[in-house]
Amino acid sequence: MIDFRLDPKTGTPFYRQIIDQIKFGIAFGNLKTGEQLPTVRSLAVDLKVNLNTVAKAYKELEIQNVLETQQGTGTFINEIKIQISEKEKKNKLKEICNEFSSIAFSYGFSINDIINQLQKLK
Repeated sequence: MIDFRLDPKTGTPFYRQIIDQIKFGIAFGNLKTGEQLPTVRSLAVDLKVNLNTVAKAYKELEIQNVLETQQGTGTFINEIKIQISEKEKKNKLKEICNEFSSIAFSYGFSINDIINQLQKLK
């Protein structure tokens, strides 16, 4: 299971962030075929967003055959192989790093401070 996190500062709609996190989760093996996702209601409560936001993300992923909803049972990861292009991976990492570094710089940390801290995370 993945730990969903939404960031209002990115400018990316929440439903899109949910879709991206599910797709990246599948591509990187953090979500497996047949794995059950949280219900729309429970994920909406956890993320503090409108039910329709989660429902829209799940619905779009169902249309793309990434998810399958079984009435009364839940929503599951379909047997699908998702490949994220190198360009898309680099763009996502760049977006994350830009946001992260902007916050760190606003607190007065240098690039060396950031690098040193990241190296400690290994």
